[in-house]
Amino acid sequence: MLHTSAFGLSSVAASWLLKRDGLLAEEAGIPVKPELEQKTYDLLPKQPHHNSKAKAMISMFMLGGPSQIDLFDPKPELIKHNGKSFTGDIKFDNPAQASREIMAPLWNFKPHGQCGMELSELVPHLGSIADDITLIRSMHTGANNHGPSNYALNTGKANSGRAVLGSWLTSALGSETQELPSYVALTDTRGLPLLGGENWSNGKLPSIYQGTVIRPVAPRIFNLDPPRHLKGDPQEEQLQLLSKLNQEYIREHPGENDLDARMQSYGLAARMQVAAREAFDISNESAATKKMYGIDQKVTRDYGTRCLIARRLVERGVRFVQIPCNGQVWDHHGSIKTALPQRCAEIDKPAAALVRDLKERGLLDSTIVHWGGEMGRLPVIQFRDGLTKRETVGRDHNTYGFSMWVAGGGFQKGYIHGQTDEFSHYAVDGIVHHYDWLATVLNQFGLDHKKLKFRVGPRDLRLVENPEARIATELLG
Repeated sequence: MLHTSAFGLSSVAASWLLKRDGLLAEEAGIPVKPELEQKTYDLLPKQPHHNSKAKAMISMFMLGGPSQIDLFDPKPELIKHNGKSFTGDIKFDNPAQASREIMAPLWNFKPHGQCGMELSELVPHLGSIADDITLIRSMHTGANNHGPSNYALNTGKANSGRAVLGSWLTSALGSETQELPSYVALTDTRGLPLLGGENWSNGKLPSIYQGTVIRPVAPRIFNLDPPRHLKGDPQEEQLQLLSKLNQEYIREHPGENDLDARMQSYGLAARMQVAAREAFDISNESAATKKMYGIDQKVTRDYGTRCLIARRLVERGVRFVQIPCNGQVWDHHGSIKTALPQRCAEIDKPAAALVRDLKERGLLDSTIVHWGGEMGRLPVIQFRDGLTKRETVGRDHNTYGFSMWVAGGGFQKGYIHGQTDEFSHYAVDGIVHHYDWLATVLNQFGLDHKKLKFRVGPRDLRLVENPEARIATELLG
């Protein structure tokens, strides 16, 4: 075997391929000498690359693709040409059900706030905080299906297996609390979002940086309390013995990051027995606060509760909170006339209340609040199963020009950024690519997207790899 590998063509070819791809140590500028010290990973607070505006982030991710045409991006030309044939270039995702019949917005728009931001009648509560948000009308991923576009916005590239934004933030900055998870996902009572755990995956970063999933109903964390016979001193002695055994094992098996992460998780679990119960308990919140979030109403109770818990978590030092919907419920290929109002009714009031509540408590300036999906919709009708009635039709995917909004964390207030073409299909001015968005968020946390990296084997992993990525300074206050 040694003779064959030494003198055969396979070894020559392998070396040539590695050299071509810059993976040889000397070619990639990688030090050949081994690491002299074992790396350890924790969630202790860490210094950013430069001064930061944001300390925490809450992301309300609307998987499926909210229609920017019907919510955020009014276009008089769509109304003027309603029912006519679209003559421009369209990027269909599903040509089999496509048509070129233009469908104008199904709801009216009106200006809100001193900034005059035009928004749909479906989001009146968002209108009440228009002067506190930046509305981006020129988002672009170009990955025209849910999974790839979701990956692009959350991991930097349109493929699976990569760490999400929340994991990168916690790995770079740690947490301001050691009694609660640094990264939390507050899931929907109706189920997990599309792609499930990939939405809070640590990818190839150490396991300690993955998101912690919180159950949508009580008990929100299982097994938080020890059995009655282990409470007090017995539990403390058991934990001390477990820690001693784990430490002995890790000394004998250095570099096992998963074990190290599990050990730290046990320690966190012990500290959470008091802190988590208090953080997730909203019973002491005032009746006025609960009403503001819509917790007193069935349609808004679930999302309102999660938004209120998100505020309580960042108030207590949690770095990143995700509030996903279930499945891809904003994916309105059909019945958009009835389905879109239902989604907005569930989300609009709690989302606006979250911004208002953070502002009143002096937390908005240091907390980025994000609302948006992985795509928008097309300006033409999509038919469902051959049905032709307007009440049953919807819109196909559009990742080439869609909208989302953001508040706090140093972003501008009462600002509308970017523009799509006259039919709200392609972003044409002030385009914000997914990698620009991620670079900008990192910047607000004091992180340089070019410096943020993590070494795995011979390569550096990065959240933002595109060399054209820029910080969208025009979004910032």
